[in-house]
Amino acid sequence: MWEQQLIETTNGIFEVFTAGDGDPICVTHLYSEFNSNGNRYANMFVPYRKVYLVNLRGCGNSTDDITEYNYSMKDSVLDLEAIRSALEIKRWGFAGHSTGGMLALKYAIEAPSSLEFIIAGGLCASSDYMRNGNSIYCKENPNNKRIGEIIAMLRNPDSPLEERRAGSKEWSLMSLHKEESFENMISRPNSGKTVSKRLDYFSYEELPHYDLRPQLQNVDTKAFIYGGLYDAQCPYEYAVEAADLLPNSSLTTFSESNHHPCIEEEQEFEQFVEMIFNTVTNNVLK
Repeated sequence: MWEQQLIETTNGIFEVFTAGDGDPICVTHLYSEFNSNGNRYANMFVPYRKVYLVNLRGCGNSTDDITEYNYSMKDSVLDLEAIRSALEIKRWGFAGHSTGGMLALKYAIEAPSSLEFIIAGGLCASSDYMRNGNSIYCKENPNNKRIGEIIAMLRNPDSPLEERRAGSKEWSLMSLHKEESFENMISRPNSGKTVSKRLDYFSYEELPHYDLRPQLQNVDTKAFIYGGLYDAQCPYEYAVEAADLLPNSSLTTFSESNHHPCIEEEQEFEQFVEMIFNTVTNNVLK
């Protein structure tokens, strides 16, 4: 189980779950809520670092005051910076997957001096994935209509539990390369419930003008970018694009994965993480 902390900051009180020891790494997702079960993705970093799994504004027991700060990526970075400062951490690593990976890119743009490195995947540096027919979020994709129905059902608090579970499984299967990976996905404790108000803010307020590509060329932060070759949410080509734009980056490809390499190629992802921390440690020693 992960240890809960309520961190009082200049931006409000934030709920953070911690596990592991050593130098710090922060992990979060733009619109997910975590609990003491931790998170399968965040667990990957526990053998190497003290992991801070953050509930952003409006998630879990974190503040939901939006009079001064809102749910945007920029304000989320400001909130993460307030948490880092309150914890008296000079610099930390940051890891994020999917929109957490997009937030990692934004963090490296807005506050590079606070970051030792970023780990980011399943991402796109712009809204282009929404217009790519290979993404389930594109209207031209054959699964898009069904995705919309599932999301609407999950947003309805009156939806029966069994229907919600079936819809969630169907959505998950669209984001897995092999159906048998679903059993691995649900085999261990996990958290990361979608917070609708943050998803809505991203979808309707931020995504229409989201494009970090012009700024990425000026980011010097060390970036470990990865992508699943069969990613049906943010197609693999966008991981390639982000890695190409970032001057100090590497790209790792998971050739048997859809959107969740840490589940579909768990051992390979563990090796990827081990490589990162060997690289980081060797650079510090030099």
